[in-house]
Amino acid sequence: MKPSLLLAAIAGIMLGANPAWAEKADRDKPVNIEADRVSVDDVKKVQTFEGNVQLVKGSLTIRAERIVVTQDDDGYQRGVATGSAGALPRFRQKREGQDEYIEGEAERIEHDAKAEKTEFFNRAWVKSGLDEVRGQFISYDARTENYFVTSGSNGSRAKPGSTDRVRAVIQPKNKDTGAVTTARPAAAIAPVLKGTQSIAPPHQETAQ
Repeated sequence: MKPSLLLAAIAGIMLGANPAWAEKADRDKPVNIEADRVSVDDVKKVQTFEGNVQLVKGSLTIRAERIVVTQDDDGYQRGVATGSAGALPRFRQKREGQDEYIEGEAERIEHDAKAEKTEFFNRAWVKSGLDEVRGQFISYDARTENYFVTSGSNGSRAKPGSTDRVRAVIQPKNKDTGAVTTARPAAAIAPVLKGTQSIAPPHQETAQ
C-alpha cells in the first residue's frame, strides 16, 4: 500500500476510535441564511446567496462568499459553498452529546442534507476534537461517523509522481476520559509523519 493511502487508512481508524457524531437534533431544524445578495429561481428550486454568506441549521454553520442551495422534490436541500481568493468557506457542527465541534474548510464545500454527508474539495482540512486531517478531498458521513481522505481531487488517487500527501495529527486518547486507547495505530503513524510539520488550518479565523 502506498504511504499516502496507508496514512488515509490509519486516519480513518484513529478517527473511528473516537466517533464524531453530528448533533442529531440538527436534522429537524430549519435552514436560516444571511447574505448581501440573493437570487431565487422558483422553477428550478435554486437559491443563490452571495456576499458574506452564513448558513445555519441548528448547530451546523457554513460561512462562505457564495452558497448555492438546491431543493429536491422531497424538500431536502443541498448547499454548495465557495469562497474568494483570500478566504476559504468554513464548516462547523456540534458533536452529539459533547461540548466539541467538527470544523473544516476547503476551496469548495458541498453539504447534502438528505444523505447527511459533507464533502470538502481542494486544500481540505477537517478537525474533530483534537484530531486533524488534511488532503485534497475529504468526505465526512454524519450517519456512519466515517471519514474518507485522499490526496487526489474528487476522491481519486494522486497522480503518479505527485508530491501531494494526506496528512494527519492524531492525539493520544486519555484513559481517564473513557476514550479507547489506540497506542498501536499511533505508533504506526509516527514513521509516516516523520519530517512533516504540524497541521494548521490555512486560515486562523475563528468560527462563531
